[in-house]
Amino acid sequence: MRRLLVGWMVGLGALAGCAPGREVVRPEKPPPARAWLEEGIASYYGPGFAGRPTASGEKFNPQKLTAAHKKLPFGSCLRVVNMENGRSVEVRVNDRGPFVKGRVVDVSTAAAKQLGMMDKGLARVRLYRCADKTG
Repeated sequence: MRRLLVGWMVGLGALAGCAPGREVVRPEKPPPARAWLEEGIASYYGPGFAGRPTASGEKFNPQKLTAAHKKLPFGSCLRVVNMENGRSVEVRVNDRGPFVKGRVVDVSTAAAKQLGMMDKGLARVRLYRCADKTG
């Protein structure tokens, strides 16, 4: 009877993925990486800012694909995706802002046109790091 009981227990252990005296180590799945950096409202620079200095020291040019962000280093490349229409644009951070609650980025006029946000002035967006273009 004892043999039967031991055999039954060993069999159950094997079915459960463990043998007597061995610890089962199941690899943990890493949490899914969030590909996007931020989500919120984007606005764009009005016409009165053309030629004025940005926080990085360069003059603001509304025809270039640039943006203002509160924290990202100057020169960072961002892909801005308009969640309302799926359009996107890559911009270079060269200024600080926006300083309005809920807004995550101010884009140039050229970027706003590509995002299709000129009529409303604001758009719900997600910010991503630009894809590495080397190699």
